[in-house]
Amino acid sequence: MKVFGVGLNKTGTTTLGECLAHWGFRHISCSEAAFNLWREGNIAGLIEMAANFDSFEDWPWPLVYRELDAAFPGSKFILTTRGTPDIWFRSLCNHAVKTGPTEFRKAIYGEYMPHGHKKTHVALYEAHNQGVLDYFKGRTGDFIEVSWEKGDGWEILGNFLNLPVPNIQFPHANKGEFTSQPHHA
Repeated sequence: MKVFGVGLNKTGTTTLGECLAHWGFRHISCSEAAFNLWREGNIAGLIEMAANFDSFEDWPWPLVYRELDAAFPGSKFILTTRGTPDIWFRSLCNHAVKTGPTEFRKAIYGEYMPHGHKKTHVALYEAHNQGVLDYFKGRTGDFIEVSWEKGDGWEILGNFLNLPVPNIQFPHANKGEFTSQPHHA
């Protein structure tokens, strides 16, 4: 089984990756090599890379969910979202201050830094999420949307993936950027 995280960055993708790694998936997160394949339009190369892993999140995987769905029938797709678009944008800005300008951000959002571009960033975030929701509409066996801030955690993931729900604290990676406390299974 392949599991694709299709939420944009700063939506809890690292947390999702930690959960999938806990279950033993061969996992790949943000990958410069994969990102460069995406930027070059080399979808065949991305598909070839994806064949070597079981689970995915962060760049460039959320940008090619349609192609991944076609290439890997029966895969599972998880849209991670934040409590509100404003929370997402604040987190994106905080992260940008820590990391500085990046080529990832420029290629995806059109700006090296999000500051001063809230309207366009939030519009992109909302359009991405709506596009994913529309694409997977009615495919409850293949797709879920989760928000760690709204209380989703081990139980929803375990049930969706038909895996045992761990009896350990939910791993909120980067939890300082979340507005709620960690949730337990």
